[in-house]
Amino acid sequence: MGELFMNKNEDIFTPNWYEDLPPEGSYRSILKWGNPKEFKHPNPRLYTLMKKTFEMTDDDFKTPQKMGLEKVNFEKEITLAEGQIAHFKHIVGENNVRMDPYSRLQIAYGKTMIDSMRLREGIVENIPDIVIHPRSKEDIKEIVEYCNEEKIPVYVYGGGSSVTRGVECVKGGVSLDMRVHMNKVVNFNEINQTITVEAGMSGPKLEETLNKAKELFGAKRAYTCGHFPQSFEYSAVGGWVVTRGAGQNSTYFGKIEDMVICQEYITPAGEIKTDEYPALATGPSIDEIMMGSEGAYGILVSVTLKIFRYMPENQRRFSYIFKNWEDARNAAREIMQGQFGFPSVFRLSDPEETDVMMKLYGVEGTIIDKIMTVRGYKTNERCMFLGFTDGETCFTKVVRKKVHKICKAYGAMSTTGYVTKAWEHGRFRDPYLREDLQDYGIMTDTLECSVNWENMDYVHKGVRAYCKSRPNTICMTHMSHVYPQGANLYFIFIAKMNKIDEYLEYQYGILDNIQKYGAAMSHHHGIGKMTAPWLEGQIGKNQMEVFKVLKNHFDPNNIMNPGGTLGLDLSDDKKRMVK
Repeated sequence: MGELFMNKNEDIFTPNWYEDLPPEGSYRSILKWGNPKEFKHPNPRLYTLMKKTFEMTDDDFKTPQKMGLEKVNFEKEITLAEGQIAHFKHIVGENNVRMDPYSRLQIAYGKTMIDSMRLREGIVENIPDIVIHPRSKEDIKEIVEYCNEEKIPVYVYGGGSSVTRGVECVKGGVSLDMRVHMNKVVNFNEINQTITVEAGMSGPKLEETLNKAKELFGAKRAYTCGHFPQSFEYSAVGGWVVTRGAGQNSTYFGKIEDMVICQEYITPAGEIKTDEYPALATGPSIDEIMMGSEGAYGILVSVTLKIFRYMPENQRRFSYIFKNWEDARNAAREIMQGQFGFPSVFRLSDPEETDVMMKLYGVEGTIIDKIMTVRGYKTNERCMFLGFTDGETCFTKVVRKKVHKICKAYGAMSTTGYVTKAWEHGRFRDPYLREDLQDYGIMTDTLECSVNWENMDYVHKGVRAYCKSRPNTICMTHMSHVYPQGANLYFIFIAKMNKIDEYLEYQYGILDNIQKYGAAMSHHHGIGKMTAPWLEGQIGKNQMEVFKVLKNHFDPNNIMNPGGTLGLDLSDDKKRMVK
């Protein structure tokens, strides 16, 4: 670790943020976000804001709290019989079965704050007996058939970026790590403009493959998937599909369910393979049934996706500042209902997030910031809107022109493409901040929901009121996936909090209030085991019974991701119905 020092330019104290590689085999190597060699630290303005908000001093940042640097070490008995383990080794080969403590823990936790808190404390729970690296669809078929016979629970691990406790192995059993072998292109079809890939393919690998379609497949041009979640660099295609995820460019390209053409699953009841047609009117959609099932019905082995022409040269960036949240919302709604086409990235921040963004992206104190203030765009009231367009050049030109006209009509001031470029530069790197903050007892996490325009202000005010009812807490909100009928609201909360029970109580309260104010419990994170207690309260008992009937058909022995996923095996006393 580095030494404490005074920043010579700013003449302020700078904490010695941790910049060493996490020790090999340590808890921190599991909890750390992304590339082990990459870090992002709070800049001086953000650091000053945190001290002020959380009533901390420089002294509070001189000695880090528990950092999880210890080597993973625990004793959790493997409950599978020796004969069962031998059978799995026979299916996939001995080298593709892992039983050591580190391998078992590494694939058991995702990337929500409860995962990081537990790892820092060395708390090990909900881990599999063994980890298996399936090599093919045939391996998965044999594994599922055997597990169904032996009543062995089966879990699936993709990129590991779950923020809903979706990968935890509550009942032990086996976890299938899809990253190792199940990451190949099955078919590329330029005529249909589709690509079929295995479920373990990572986001960057998919995008690189499509960008290089001319070299790899002899295609006429380069392509893109258009799906860029914040977890893009460390997420897998299968995870996108089974959680109904969304990328940051979804307002133009659509959510993942809009991109899926067909899929192939292995379930205890047999294979499910849908057909490659652009649209169907042959009864309820099996594809829709399987998307969002989160491993509770079966294992996604491959998926065929729409792809799009890659034309980055046509992207037109913009950003605007509005005087208040109401004007900003109304402009956003008019843009989406104008029928001239949609921007690709569409991010509108409320006043509190806008002020933090100004600090995070280096806008505060610049000439742009000074001009805003002079023109009446006041701190704690103003709202930042940023984005860019994708598509054919004439299309992007029209969209950009129309966006500008509407924003001006609602009193917005253009802040050029500078802010958008700053956001783009950091959009996949912001999660790296969380380790720094948590080293000093500051928690940052997110929850999101889906709302229509009519009740957006009601949900925004209600949920924020609960978040801010806890003193000295930052609650930032933005909409980042937008439709003619509404948008998602994405809440980012930051607080001085390092106790697991305190964190869970606060998180549950936010989820209670999301439901209380009439929003959907998730727009794109999924449900997992974390949000499952609220699902029936949102969709209704009769609809929940449909999910259970499907579960009973596909998985009568409840071996697929058991332990609360989608609320399918939750007892009534664990459900939360908020009115």
